Amino acid sequence: MLTSKHILLIIGGGIAAYKSLDLIRKLRERGATVTPVLTRAGGEFVTPLSVSALAGTEVHSDLFDLTKEAEMGHIQLSRSADLLVVAPCTADLMAKMAQGRADDLASTLLLATDTPVLVAPSMNVRMWDHPATQRNVTVLKADGVAFVGPNEGDMACGEYGPGRMAEPLEIVAAIDSALGDGPLKGKRILVTSGPTHEPIDPVRYIANRSSGAQGTAIGVALAGLGAEVVFVTGPVDVAPPEGVEVIKVQSAVQMQAAVEAALPFDAGVFAAAVADWRVATESSSKIKKKNGKMPVLEFAENPDILAQVSQLKDGRPALIVGFAAETDDVIANATAKRRRKGCDWIVANDVSPETGIMGGNENDVVLISADGSEDWPRMGKNEVAERLALKMAEALAD
Repeated sequence: MLTSKHILLIIGGGIAAYKSLDLIRKLRERGATVTPVLTRAGGEFVTPLSVSALAGTEVHSDLFDLTKEAEMGHIQLSRSADLLVVAPCTADLMAKMAQGRADDLASTLLLATDTPVLVAPSMNVRMWDHPATQRNVTVLKADGVAFVGPNEGDMACGEYGPGRMAEPLEIVAAIDSALGDGPLKGKRILVTSGPTHEPIDPVRYIANRSSGAQGTAIGVALAGLGAEVVFVTGPVDVAPPEGVEVIKVQSAVQMQAAVEAALPFDAGVFAAAVADWRVATESSSKIKKKNGKMPVLEFAENPDILAQVSQLKDGRPALIVGFAAETDDVIANATAKRRRKGCDWIVANDVSPETGIMGGNENDVVLISADGSEDWPRMGKNEVAERLALKMAEALAD
């Protein structure tokens, strides 16, 4: 948690400024005090009223406020916080910081501070890739400025690439990391995510529709609560969480080896959709058609990673969370799976095609434990991750 922490949030002028509103809400939910500074350009995207309403305090924007500057208000603002966060941090703001310019309130605060600074860049992909911007990044990192993002994805301008501002939960995780706080501080937690690809030959494989979005969100949420996260992921398009140990794998056997190598850990969240079967003998060359006959593939069962870790006699993690993606009898099947595997909790969801869950942005889950089932309302995958991470923090604190 961020209880009693004071965050000075500078909101730059970019379309991603709307995310700063959600960031303020998430910081305050965690007990932080947020003092917002809105640049003139930022005020073109979000209003002072909306920022003030969410922060619960006034918005600062004018360097030459006669009342405050009589007491050197910009100096006090810059040094009273535990952390200065710039989100979104535009190319212009980064350039000012790198050059030591101070021609408005935001840049003056950043130059006058002796407090740690975290920036979340947000700009067009060409601007991010420009040599001038990359020189500024190098300068700022050398000055001790911390970065979160940018992420890769679709831009508001229609282009694709790096430059998207990190999501609010990622920024919260980076803030927690910068401040070294959180109820999961000192806990090492493993998260598996995404699908596995089981090779048939050099060009074909068996896979499933898992996007890795839920597992990634869980990794972000756990890191945001201070955990040391080991993130084992199959092949996905979604960017992995910032500030965690990322281990990329392809197959179930590789994922099993990565999990075993990561032991011991305090808790494990097995969100990956591991293929149940693999081809027993992978062909070393592409399988060709032969007189119109179908190839015969022999299958072997993949390792049951969740069951293996859950049933460890020595060094079993204190809390093991599995996932059950079901299309029928969700609660009954997931309850049986929890007992069969030996894990503590199962997060069950209905992935029937009509739900839009698999590969979508929302999830509708039931948390199943030895105490019974807990039905959660349908919500975004980020919100599911936050709720699960907080529940894990409570369980691990007992």
